[in-house]
Amino acid sequence: MSGTFPSSPAASDVSVQSIEPTLVSTTISLKRQVRSRGGQRWLLNVSFPPMTRAEFAPIYAFSVKQKGQYETFTYVPPTISTTRGDSGETISVDDTGVVAGDTSCTIDGMTASTSNILRAGDFIKFSDHTKVYMVTDDVSSDGSGEATLNFHPSAVQAIANNSSISIASVPFNVSFQDDVREFGTNYSNLYSYEIALIEVV
Repeated sequence: MSGTFPSSPAASDVSVQSIEPTLVSTTISLKRQVRSRGGQRWLLNVSFPPMTRAEFAPIYAFSVKQKGQYETFTYVPPTISTTRGDSGETISVDDTGVVAGDTSCTIDGMTASTSNILRAGDFIKFSDHTKVYMVTDDVSSDGSGEATLNFHPSAVQAIANNSSISIASVPFNVSFQDDVREFGTNYSNLYSYEIALIEVV
């Protein structure tokens, strides 16, 4: 791990892909057979607005320091890394039985009887995981500040009881998808830069 990607200037465009390898075959009778290979990770394609040399140089220096795909680092994408619900809530796992392969757990610590604290499509991260997960159903707390959290993909490892859950500025653990770091500049002395980041689990 070699640090956190610079947060300024922020990206102008971020596209997100969910990669879930499957094995698919079609029989002679055209019946489809499919099997999941069981893994999932995120791919982030990030574009930056035109930058001055002073803005761009630290970003490129950090990028080159990663030695192509060799190092891993964290990247916090703008906007999408924070819940559409209430990002001020403090949430933790209240479940002693969450094992690898599970897709839900009980959570607590939230304001009681509050709707839509988390929203379907939000990214979250458990404090004892490097993996980023996505909330699959809106989450509202009951009278005790508890709720069931449904997420995807399935847990890559057991989730410890009392693990805190990041719901704001969620950091993705990534590396560059390839070994080439390329930028462009022109007569205006502005720099253009695009990168592809793949999640490392």
